[in-house]
Parts: sequence; C-alpha cells; structure tokens
Amino acid sequence: MYSVFSSCTCLCLHFLLLCLQVQVLAAEENVDFRIHVENQTRARDDVSRKQLRLYQLYSRTSGKHIQVLGRRISAKGEDGDKYAQLLVETDTFGSQVRIKGKETDFYLCMNRKGKLVGKPDGTSKECVFIEKVLENNYTALMSAKYTGWYVGFTKKGRPRKGPKTRENQQDVHFMKRYPKGQAELQKPFKYTTVTKRTRRIRPTHPG
Repeated sequence: MYSVFSSCTCLCLHFLLLCLQVQVLAAEENVDFRIHVENQTRARDDVSRKQLRLYQLYSRTSGKHIQVLGRRISAKGEDGDKYAQLLVETDTFGSQVRIKGKETDFYLCMNRKGKLVGKPDGTSKECVFIEKVLENNYTALMSAKYTGWYVGFTKKGRPRKGPKTRENQQDVHFMKRYPKGQAELQKPFKYTTVTKRTRRIRPTHPG
C-alpha cells in the first residue's frame, strides 16, 4: 500500500514539474523582443567607429532637396546645390543620425516648439533623428527627443512644425540621393568573400 501511494506521489510531482516546464517554455516563446531591440537601437554607441555618409534628402512634397542655410532650413534645393549636400553621421547602432550641412557646418535640429532650425553645435539631443524606412521605400526622420514629431515640409519647401506632422503624411517622406556628379565618390560596402578552406601545407623541415 505504501509503495502504491509513493508511486502516485512521484507521478503527481513529475506531472507538476512537466506543467511548470511547459508554462516556462510558453512564456519564453511569447516574449516580445521588439522592446529590447528598440532600446538597444536607441542606445548611444560610443565604441564603434562613426559612419559618415554624404547625400541629399529629396522632399516628396516640394520636389526639391533639404537645405541647411545656417540657422534657416528649407526644402528648396536643386540637385547638386551646395547647401543641399548633407553629412549624415550615425549616432547609435544604426537608426539614429545627426545631419549637418556640408557647406555651413550647421546641424539640422528641432527645438521644443517643433520648429526646424540650424545649430552650430550638434551635441544636443534636439539634433538627433531616428531614421524610419517606410513601406513605400521613403525615409522619415523622427525627433529622438520629441517622439512623434517628424521633419516635414510644405509644397513650397517651408518647414512644418513637429506637432503637426504624422508618419503617414507625404510632407515627412524623403528619398536619399547622391549629390549630382558625386555618386562615383561613394564607396560601397564590400563583403569579404569566404572560400572553401584549403588544405594546410605543413612546412618541411630539413632532414
């Protein structure tokens, strides 16, 4: 009788352990890693080498390019315009960038009122933007400090205030373009080709 009771107790314990393991596995499978990835993406990357790119940002609404004219910002630049050439530096593992006018050395920033301005010092978080590649292959630039506020322009190339912008508006859609005549200066990233490992030749020693 005691052995039967003992066997039943063991079976119950094994069953409870099995249920607990199933619950743990289910919980692990339902873990949402997007929050972790987003936090890591937004974290400052002070270790890696900063990636610097040169390109123009073509505005979908104005049909022109963003210009950093010192403290004034517009989207009226023609292709190849010196004020439309932007130096873009990655600030994190990939999505956060700082944008500086090559000609003026002023940074594209968004102040607390949502106004786009140029600043000579780009260390403030107001000068950091999150690049978001949209389904239509356009790029949107959201303020890293003021969530939900985007860089945007009217049809006349005038800046829109951040609080009046939305991700689905054409006003905030941009296309990256190389400056006119300078595409050949951009060095594409080259992958290292890995070939099959060859047999290692052992050095022969003189007898």
